[in-house]
Amino acid sequence: MVRGLGELESTIMDRMWAIKEPASVRDVLEHLRKDRAIAYTTVMTVMDKLHTKGLLKRKPVGRAYIYEPVSSKEAYTADVMRQSLAGSGNRAATLVHFLERLTPEEASALEAALRVYPARGRSS
Repeated sequence: MVRGLGELESTIMDRMWAIKEPASVRDVLEHLRKDRAIAYTTVMTVMDKLHTKGLLKRKPVGRAYIYEPVSSKEAYTADVMRQSLAGSGNRAATLVHFLERLTPEEASALEAALRVYPARGRSS
């Protein structure tokens, strides 16, 4: 089950996705401290929660852990979108409302994605 992220969880995940390599709590903390005062234990707790939620995997290195994302930001976002659609009750109506709200740039991106994604279950 995909869960929404809190503000600090989102900030940490964005950092983890951006660096594209395993990172320690200290690595993430140093980045976050450029913009805010934050305690090591706070970052450690949030990264542990992200691990528990299945968004980060970790391995012990010495007395600490090294973390990395389980999936890409795009894959996570797709999971959130799919879960929202599944929980909407009326998928067709939800999709119509979604399409009505697309910006021209978003509509172009959707059209491009549909061109590269093979049609499943449709006659060609």
